[in-house]
Amino acid sequence: MRFRIFIALVLVTAAFAQVAPKSVTIPITLDHDRVVIDVYLPLPDGTTKRIRGWVDNGNADLTMSRRAATLMGLNVTCDDKACTAPPPAAIMLHDAKTGGMKTGDMKISLANIKEVKIPLKPVSAASVMVPGMSAEINLNASVLRHYDVLIDFPDREFTIAQPGTLKFKGISSKVLVNAETGLIQVPSQIENKKYNLALDVGASISFLSQDLFDKLQAAHPDWPHMTGAIGPANMWGWAEEPAWKLLRVDRLHFGPLYLTSVPTTGFAKDVMDWFEKRAGIATIGLLGSNALLNYRIGLDYAHSTVYFDIGSTFKAPDFDVIGFTLRPEDDGRFTILGIADFDGKPSVPALSDGIRIGDHLVAVDGIPVPDSTMGQVWSLLEGTPGQERKLRIERDGNQFDVVAHVQHFLGEPPEEKDTKKKSKPKN
Repeated sequence: MRFRIFIALVLVTAAFAQVAPKSVTIPITLDHDRVVIDVYLPLPDGTTKRIRGWVDNGNADLTMSRRAATLMGLNVTCDDKACTAPPPAAIMLHDAKTGGMKTGDMKISLANIKEVKIPLKPVSAASVMVPGMSAEINLNASVLRHYDVLIDFPDREFTIAQPGTLKFKGISSKVLVNAETGLIQVPSQIENKKYNLALDVGASISFLSQDLFDKLQAAHPDWPHMTGAIGPANMWGWAEEPAWKLLRVDRLHFGPLYLTSVPTTGFAKDVMDWFEKRAGIATIGLLGSNALLNYRIGLDYAHSTVYFDIGSTFKAPDFDVIGFTLRPEDDGRFTILGIADFDGKPSVPALSDGIRIGDHLVAVDGIPVPDSTMGQVWSLLEGTPGQERKLRIERDGNQFDVVAHVQHFLGEPPEEKDTKKKSKPKN
């Protein structure tokens, strides 16, 4: 009798142990200020396959690589521009605290997703979802909006939970959540004027409408500004990025936050029109992750509330880099698209003396660059102003070395700093 009771207790305990958790917490890899985590795909044979996933709350579309879709046995159809597939029922996340045990598995439902978008790539780039990223699937806003979400930048952790499960901390702000897409707009203020700004941790730089950007730059010629998408502004390596204008907005209110020295660039009008249509309401741009790295950001979709809990006050240099604009290629190489000026001169030896547009960056200080992510390459190109970097360059199959120096881009000119120091009142 006692043996039977013991067996029954064991079975009951085992049954409870198999109950799916209400939340999971996963380590974050910050790659070019983008949140990358481990995701497990369900395979036809009942096993799972670990790939890298991108937490992209500023995107309404679910996207994955062709390889990921093939692994899951999805029915992929293509035209001459892109591919699509019906989504799997769910993907899996493993709680880091359980060491990957089954009791720590949490299914993330994709039931509300109509289709998966798959970039049209050659067979050799089947694992590429976005060039320059290791991620093969994104956790987009349409998926995240059915959960509680906590993005902990200071402690490098990502938590996702059933609605009502997480106990959020910090100061809160009511936000506007698109009921269909899950995209978030935060009531904000710039120059005492009210706007909506999207919250987008999938973006490594902040964007404003070109009209507002131009007005701010004209009104404040003393705000640090430059031309060329370098560092965190080098988002994707689009052809237009070398011509992007960058401006440090002196201060802005983002919900309850008072942010200073926020690097921004401008949305062209056609892009801004598309962005606003997608948002579903009037908006002036987006705030990217680079402005929020000191915070734990809680997304309470069910109550249209965002929480900001500050975890650090350290402000890391963001534009102390080599002045390149790079394009990551499907084959893992990095093409030099542009060279930013510094003090009116090319910041890197250029043209007949060194680098030309279209050259490939092969290595930095002896560390190979091909097959790296954008974040990894930019970590090699950053440093203390004046530091020397030895760059291995390839052109037409030939390789050569160029020496370049880290510069302090998008900072106050020395004469402006001196003026401010002199104008300070004495104590």
